[in-house]
Amino acid sequence: MDESEGPLLANKTLSGKTALITGAVRRSGRASALELARMGAAIAINTRRSRDEAEGVAREIEAMGGRAGVYIADVADEAAVADMAAAIGNDFGGTGGSGGVDILVNNAADRARVPTLELTLDEFHRIVHIILDGAFLCSRAVIPHMLRQGWGRIVNISGSGNLVGYAERLHVHAGKGGLDAMTRSLSSEFSAQGITVNTVNVGKIGGERSASSGPHPANVPDSLPIGFDGEPVDIANAVGFLCRPASRFITGQMLHVNGGEYMA
Repeated sequence: MDESEGPLLANKTLSGKTALITGAVRRSGRASALELARMGAAIAINTRRSRDEAEGVAREIEAMGGRAGVYIADVADEAAVADMAAAIGNDFGGTGGSGGVDILVNNAADRARVPTLELTLDEFHRIVHIILDGAFLCSRAVIPHMLRQGWGRIVNISGSGNLVGYAERLHVHAGKGGLDAMTRSLSSEFSAQGITVNTVNVGKIGGERSASSGPHPANVPDSLPIGFDGEPVDIANAVGFLCRPASRFITGQMLHVNGGEYMA
């Protein structure tokens, strides 16, 4: 059985915490929402426009005995992010009832392939805004609450393609490369205040999106050294690990979950 879809743990290590997952309606985002709910966190499900899918994830969490809410917001819109953070605080109360997001998973992204010579400046900016501006705006919106609590977890979702170099993903890699740097900078600035910031670097995850994403570039093998593609739950397990209170000594790091595609 997929662990992220099992019953809530009797020992809920994230009980009393509120987690915001951006782009949480499918694949790794959905799996991460379910995993953090399984660990006891209340879940804020963000999507830009997929309300029906988001409400489906919320129902899954509620069926597990957890709490969940849906928040429609463009993470690249400063005002929308501020309103979302305030609404989550009002709805869930946060740790100690003071209101706020205790755990942030910056997962929202668009990974469409575009040949570089066909890539317009508008499309380049659109993708970077989603990945990088979104992570910045969401982090800035939730960190004040984390500082008041003296505890917080931020997990940024990046990709191995950013390290091995996937053709026709210039815009995506530009955003993800900035996200990796953001992890290190935020960790350096806030780790002494009890906030850990880490990256989960995602390798090839099988399924519908992977099958439709086009052939591998010549410099990337078709089969992974481990012998199989990953599943969304593999990413969710890594996210859950980094969000545990017991992971307090891990910050500013990149956790590679890629079946050996890239070895650090």
